[in-house]
Amino acid sequence: MLLSISLILIVGMSMAWLCQRLRLPGLMGMLATGMILGPHALDLLDADILGISEELRKIALIIILTRAGLGLDLEGLKKTGRPALLMCFIPASFEVLGVILLGTRLMGLTVLEAAVLGAVLAAVSPAVVVPRMVRLMEEGYGKREGIPQMILAGVSVDDVYVIVLFSTFTGMMQGKGVSAVSFINIPVSILLGTVIGLAAGSLLALFYKQVHIRDTSKVLILLSISLFLVAAEDMLTTPISFSSLIAVMFIGIGLQKKRGEAARRISVKYGKLWVAAEIFLFVLVGAAVDTGYLAQAGGRALLVILGALAFRMAGVALCLWGTKLGRREWLFVMLAYTPKATVQAAIGGIPLSMGLACGDSVLTAAVLAIVLTAPLGAFAMDLSYQKLLNRS
Repeated sequence: MLLSISLILIVGMSMAWLCQRLRLPGLMGMLATGMILGPHALDLLDADILGISEELRKIALIIILTRAGLGLDLEGLKKTGRPALLMCFIPASFEVLGVILLGTRLMGLTVLEAAVLGAVLAAVSPAVVVPRMVRLMEEGYGKREGIPQMILAGVSVDDVYVIVLFSTFTGMMQGKGVSAVSFINIPVSILLGTVIGLAAGSLLALFYKQVHIRDTSKVLILLSISLFLVAAEDMLTTPISFSSLIAVMFIGIGLQKKRGEAARRISVKYGKLWVAAEIFLFVLVGAAVDTGYLAQAGGRALLVILGALAFRMAGVALCLWGTKLGRREWLFVMLAYTPKATVQAAIGGIPLSMGLACGDSVLTAAVLAIVLTAPLGAFAMDLSYQKLLNRS
């Protein structure tokens, strides 16, 4: 395990640096590191590390979501209003519809199988998008128009919505039928996550005001509470639950509202944590990609993915219709809503493990979507944000 950690950090940082020198996103190097060192290539990563890969990736995601909450401009988010709400579910719905229409024709899937594939592909990757929106807010690009804030809110809820759709569609394929409670749980889990996060953030602000401790200790307390909330959601067996990832982001927002200066200092500490967490996140996502499936993907799966992205962009355009944003801002938001990675790596293999007939096709398309959209989406955002967005 120690050797694996060493390889992940050294090779991951080196490959990221090399990509940056070539004017490519660093995450391309990290993903490539995971693919090369992972079990489907050189197999140099210890089985124990791979066994806790999902937990390590979730910790990294918690770190960046908390940092996003600590730096989120609430006034800018309020300005976006309706588009921020629509971005939570309309682009994903359009993409699922696109996969159903294209998958049944190009890949020979049934409507229900194509719906399962659509639910896997429709999730945007917070791991790719959130760090870039945090950077935009720090540098002031699009902040006045509320663009990074709107994307942050949409990406956080988008995953909750898509995972509920995935659970529903796979349940229908196993003969469980449609559960109305699952769909009721979408708004309820978002609302509960928001309330729990704001309450926890406000209580932490009060605690930090009364008890004077080092900023490092404050970070550890905040991180511990975040981990507890995520674990609590996993342990819940009730039909109605809460979204822990939304709660994690809103802890930062609640703390920022009550103790702005403390939130800024903690955000700096979280920025340092993210340096290591980012490497582990993307290297382990890369390690989960079975490159052997890419040879089976073929042009049809590629056409379905590209066609579905066109549907997603149409959904984004519908959300932005009637706003004061110009064409350049529209284009940036569309590009920012394309990357796939973490959710696809997490759930892409589930249909196959369930023994569903579409399992191979779903996993193949999920792998192809990660390899295609994660680096290209990141590259498009990194290359375009200074040209497409105004700086406040």
